[in-house]
Amino acid sequence: MPILKHGEIIIDDWQNLADDEVLPEEGLAIVSLARWQTDRDQLINARRPLGLRLTGKVDVSEIAADLDHFDLVAVSFPGIADGRGYSQARLLRQRFGFTGELRATGPLVRDVFAALERVGFDAIEARDQAEAEAWSVAVGRITVRLQSDITAPEMSSFQTAAE
Repeated sequence: MPILKHGEIIIDDWQNLADDEVLPEEGLAIVSLARWQTDRDQLINARRPLGLRLTGKVDVSEIAADLDHFDLVAVSFPGIADGRGYSQARLLRQRFGFTGELRATGPLVRDVFAALERVGFDAIEARDQAEAEAWSVAVGRITVRLQSDITAPEMSSFQTAAE
């Protein structure tokens, strides 16, 4: 699947592994939290780039101590009305200091691009090339920010003017 990363369409070099799928000898692999919990030592001993796939049900504080083992965390949004992934992203970036790629996956719409970016996502998984191109057009469309965020913690000019 194409990925929109920092506003550019890129080819996804990461492979999403099923829980019963053998870890490939080479390449970049993303595993589920269940797989990580089961095969943690084996995955660490493989000494290779590793990604973690999370659902919205996961309390990210439970994986905070392991974040140094991951180059990527993919947060799944089960639907467009489910905002738990925003909270997870903000916690991963601000509270737990995750600096790797933070990828949003699931049925997302372009209107949320700015919000995803503001909480710390730097990549979005598109369903196909057409969707990736539509997302890339959305980059930079929303330029007014009414609240601070993790990339620009200062208050917006609207908030300052209202004082």
